Amino acid sequence: MIKPVSKIRLKFSRRLRKQPTPWEVKLWQHLKNNNLGFRFKRQLVLGNYIVDFCCHGKKLVIELDGSSHRPSFRKEIDQAKLVFLRHEGYNIIRFWNHEIDKDISGVLNKIIKALN
Repeated sequence: MIKPVSKIRLKFSRRLRKQPTPWEVKLWQHLKNNNLGFRFKRQLVLGNYIVDFCCHGKKLVIELDGSSHRPSFRKEIDQAKLVFLRHEGYNIIRFWNHEIDKDISGVLNKIIKALN
């Protein structure tokens, strides 16, 4: 069971929503307003972590990775996040920023497949 959200994480997630990356903006244009037939939230706090996009109804988390995910310390954090989310029953799919740039339709097809 996911614990109540801390005020600090909630505040940080709000700031992330107000300052999205270009890749988050591009993907959000396709996810918002039930465009894929499912409701998504962005920069959502789950436990001690903030996920880029989440569809609660299908227990699907979408994470976008860029250069900040390359350092080894970041990989450890991402792994802990992955373990937590899987324990909570979420399926996680990850995309690199360059995938959003070069093949948004392929990304959307993978998301649709994960939703079904």
